[in-house]
Amino acid sequence: MTTIQAYTAHRAGTFTERCAARLGLAAALVLLRLPFRYTVRVVRLARCAGRRPLARGRAEELVSAVRYVGRRWPVRIACMESSLGAVLAAAILRRRLTWCLGARFTPPPVEYHAWAEIPVHGPVGEYTTGGWHHHTALQI
Repeated sequence: MTTIQAYTAHRAGTFTERCAARLGLAAALVLLRLPFRYTVRVVRLARCAGRRPLARGRAEELVSAVRYVGRRWPVRIACMESSLGAVLAAAILRRRLTWCLGARFTPPPVEYHAWAEIPVHGPVGEYTTGGWHHHTALQI
């Protein structure tokens, strides 16, 4: 995750989205302390709660809201935490995002990465231009 993506400076999203982002991020931080199989089960249940996928613009705002809320937490909030928080926040709002784990191929290095995506439109809130390609290893 680049510095620009990790530290969103402006307050994004509506009040409801920011509240959902706080709850989703708190749940993500708790879930990532548990064994990974429990995290996967909860994410699958959360995806069932979401009835419709988010629109592209609303999904961008929700991911930005999670990153903005994460700036104020006293713990590390990186791609894994913020993407899981965005998926859980979408489930709280009765919408659906897909949580993806995989690799991001950039021009020189290859990075392990996690992101949220809309099934048809691809990664949400990610820099995908300039040779950055996302390859999914696990999609939940």
